[in-house]
Amino acid sequence: MKLTGFDFALPEDLIATRPAVPRSAARLLVSRPEGISDATVADFPDWLRPGDRLVLNDTRVIPARLSGVRRRSGVAGETEARIEATLLEPRADGTWAALIKPLKKLRVGETVIFSADLSGELTGTEDGQGLLRFNLAGEDFDAALAQAGEMPLPPYIAARRPADAQDKSDYQTVWARVPGAVAAPTASLHFDEALLARLRAMGVTFTHVTLHVGAGTFLPVKVDDVESHRMHAEWGEVTPEAAAEIAATRAAGGRVIPVGTTALRLIESAARGGEIAPWRGKTDIFIYPGFRFHVTDALVTNFHLPKSTLLMLVAALVGMERMRAIYAHAVESRYRFFSYGDASLLMPSAGVSKPADEES
Repeated sequence: MKLTGFDFALPEDLIATRPAVPRSAARLLVSRPEGISDATVADFPDWLRPGDRLVLNDTRVIPARLSGVRRRSGVAGETEARIEATLLEPRADGTWAALIKPLKKLRVGETVIFSADLSGELTGTEDGQGLLRFNLAGEDFDAALAQAGEMPLPPYIAARRPADAQDKSDYQTVWARVPGAVAAPTASLHFDEALLARLRAMGVTFTHVTLHVGAGTFLPVKVDDVESHRMHAEWGEVTPEAAAEIAATRAAGGRVIPVGTTALRLIESAARGGEIAPWRGKTDIFIYPGFRFHVTDALVTNFHLPKSTLLMLVAALVGMERMRAIYAHAVESRYRFFSYGDASLLMPSAGVSKPADEES
């Protein structure tokens, strides 16, 4: 299966740099076996029925991008260097793995001052990343990070504008609860409290799971043979209660619809044995055409990059031919792409648990 099969031309002006206001005003492309319909996220309840269950990723994005100063005394006096750090994940020893730029200007044992309250010492390096030990921990660290940090916008937005105060609310879901992500589960950004209330009123239920989205979600596929690509690992959890809710919905004939590829990847990781089960740990599941789905009946997702693993997931769910038709329609109809862009509701053909069509 070749990478070129997942390429398409995307005009740069379709890349959204701000979300729709209100959230549910974003456009919604609905793809069913019968064809494609154009709607808005506010219309989403029209496509659901009582007994359906939405699976929501409740990870909370931390303001992981920090800017600080390293000071060093030298022969000519004290010298300074600006240091940028993007936190990736906490380690068991209390340090944080971070992307540090420029890493060559920071020596092991030196400290970066990020604010009057927050500083971090470089304790080592690993695979091109730095390991930082901060002067604060627990709630004190969280409070200082909230003041000093910026939201880690995806590179295709950050290249067009800097993050600002508005992103601290825009780039966070309304149900975010468990801190740990450095990227948002962006399909979830379209939901507001009013829409959730309408869904509850019509008999749609919700299950919360947690997958901490990492910076690796933006890594490009660099191999021509798609099947040789290796995914980054991300930590997640499906609690016993969540697994029981999903199993009960399936047993009752309801549809299980993850909101976002992160929620889908997590519940399918928890169902590799054929049935949903409690699960906790890191997953590097890679979903591409030929994958056997066990619990996913439909998917809400945004529009993804050409040649990306997320586009491959879409093709696995609906098939290569329909994936290409969806994206051709989206470009022609000028849907907005990526994290702050519009949404799609993908309803595969009956028998989604069977492998989708594969094309090399």
